[in-house]
Amino acid sequence: MMMHEGMMGGHLLWMLFMALVMVIPFWRICSKAGYPGWLGILILIPLVNLIFLYFLAFSQWPAHRRFK
Repeated sequence: MMMHEGMMGGHLLWMLFMALVMVIPFWRICSKAGYPGWLGILILIPLVNLIFLYFLAFSQWPAHRRFK
């Protein structure tokens, strides 16, 4: 029983690490595209992350509009 509880802490740390690995690049992408960086957190929500990826891929970026 004790070993299982220790594994839960490790699992939680692994999930936190992977969340950071995903959020940090998307935060930067959103910022560079001209959107608020906190939108990168949406990548952690299932199904919303797919919609968000398509939104980023096919929308006109505010940063891109400034250079036109």
